[in-house]
Amino acid sequence: MVATFKIAVLGAQGVGKSAIVRQFLYNEFSEVCVPTTARRVYLPAVVMNGHVHDLQIMDFPPITAFPPGLSPLCTLQEWADVCCRGLRSVHAYILVYDICCFDSFEYIKTIRQQILETRVIGTSETPIIIVGNKRDLQRGRVIPRWNVSNLVKKTWKCGYIECSAKYNWHILLLFSELLKSVGCARCKHVHPPIRFQGALRRNRCTIM
Repeated sequence: MVATFKIAVLGAQGVGKSAIVRQFLYNEFSEVCVPTTARRVYLPAVVMNGHVHDLQIMDFPPITAFPPGLSPLCTLQEWADVCCRGLRSVHAYILVYDICCFDSFEYIKTIRQQILETRVIGTSETPIIIVGNKRDLQRGRVIPRWNVSNLVKKTWKCGYIECSAKYNWHILLLFSELLKSVGCARCKHVHPPIRFQGALRRNRCTIM
């Protein structure tokens, strides 16, 4: 088990990925949409079944493409691009789309494929969870939930969760499922509200 779980949060502009992170960390939501223009790194700790685990949550701005290739040159290019720094070395990915926006789903579809294509050969598969945000606006849904869930779970072999950052619905479930996927044995078979007892050291945030 790793000492710190590194998590990357990706999505198109306006899908609410930053709102999900802030709802999880601070239990707050703003109606004002502020585009993410730089990578934000949050370093909270969570209490799970009486044990404290450190997280490194990286909220990335929309990227045009996932950092390609596996050569040392490509690695240097990744570190030179501040927006993508650390993107290929995380333990799990959260790919967020807006259930009311078809283009945002196409965006995470492309990013997921690029993640798979650039994964280091011989390493274990990095968990990916697909998140459909804005469930509170489901009357405006553009793709039936069953269709998305079936594609993601059966074809992509990824986790799938729908949530509402605005109403803090399924936010804890999202992060509990994520930690289970990266091998946190203590997280299994326990109801999320019991597993998560709040984030500690919440105000540790680095903007790169």
